[in-house]
Amino acid sequence: MLKKERAALILSRLQELYPKPPIPLDHKDPYTLLVAVLLSAQCTDERVNQVTPALFALADNPRDMARQSVEDIRAIIRPCGLSPQKSKAIKRLSEILLENYAGQVPDDIEALETLPGVGHKTASVVMSQAFGVPAFPVDTHIHRLAQRWGLTSGKNVTQTERDLKKLFPREHWNALHLQIIYYGREFCSARSCDGTVCEICRQCYPNRKNPKITLKA
Repeated sequence: MLKKERAALILSRLQELYPKPPIPLDHKDPYTLLVAVLLSAQCTDERVNQVTPALFALADNPRDMARQSVEDIRAIIRPCGLSPQKSKAIKRLSEILLENYAGQVPDDIEALETLPGVGHKTASVVMSQAFGVPAFPVDTHIHRLAQRWGLTSGKNVTQTERDLKKLFPREHWNALHLQIIYYGREFCSARSCDGTVCEICRQCYPNRKNPKITLKA
């Protein structure tokens, strides 16, 4: 099966399974989404959703968040891990949004990437999920599945993102990013599948006998 054929098969199946994939992080606007995505680094979405109600009760906008101390922010977000760095980033990015963007989250990926604690993946998530701008955020989980499915041989998430953008129509990027995440969690996690178990892995590579060793991002 050619790579384009695998991509078409995968897209069709994921659309059947997850026709309208919900955004997994609870939020009410671009700012709360930005903070939630920042917190999700090396943390599960479930844990973030447990923490953000208390955080957003304290402050759910840049002005109120900028008034909080780093220590108070950290005390709430500690369960998410990396709390020293994340608490400083949340306070400082809130200050920058007030100073440079009239308290609004910019709908520009380059501007987002300049904010503390906001890398390319986080900025891409905000662009796609908050503003509806086509983007294809790739984390280590999507990187792993893309390799198992023969969609990339990239050694890092940057190359995998480029390869996936070439394979799939732009209008599907935003939903597909979420669809792959949901499929990975349900059927093709690091533990439950080794490239030979789940439906899509078996369809893409019916003759694969040995586990697929993926290159770490």
